[in-house]
Amino acid sequence: MDIFLTLLLFTVILIIVYFLLLRPWILTWGASKQEVKMSLVGDEVVHKPHFIATRAVTINTPAAEVWQWIIQIGSARAGWYSLDRIDNAGVPSTMEILPEFQKIELDYYIPFTPDQKNGMWVKDFRHPEFILWWDRKSNGTWGWYLQEFERDRTRLITRLRTRYDFSFPWLIYYLFYDFGDIVMMRKCMLGIKQRAELHHASSKEKSVS
Repeated sequence: MDIFLTLLLFTVILIIVYFLLLRPWILTWGASKQEVKMSLVGDEVVHKPHFIATRAVTINTPAAEVWQWIIQIGSARAGWYSLDRIDNAGVPSTMEILPEFQKIELDYYIPFTPDQKNGMWVKDFRHPEFILWWDRKSNGTWGWYLQEFERDRTRLITRLRTRYDFSFPWLIYYLFYDFGDIVMMRKCMLGIKQRAELHHASSKEKSVS
């Protein structure tokens, strides 16, 4: 009985720490308070979401160049610039701009998994300001927003809004999604930053020479 109570107390403490300390950081990594609170295109699609994550990173390139790296994202495309063994079947995410994936249109399908069975569709976009993906059911949106605030400097903001399905087995999936999403998302955004800045620097060197 003592062991059971100890485990129960430990579990309760973990839950409290997660929701009070860890989850707020997970949901707002890199974003300012203003960015977290601001209204963005697509916020109205998912009503009463259980998961709202706004993350941000500064990229030292113009928005139009960052845009090129975002629109080619996807499995069996450019990859996710993240955990390739998990989200891209072990295929390394590209370090190049791929011309064959430099187009976007409404209802364009973005595959999330190597088998192409899971993904989202382009609901709205405006070059080079934002791209909004959705699940066609209004249960999930994923927005990419580019705000150029200085010459050759862009703020990349992403916002995920998800309404959970608490039926089995989706409940298990969303439990992992809730605390595990930040691992992939943080690496993805830093991967975009790395690639965009390297490509920008290389282009400037070539223009000078």
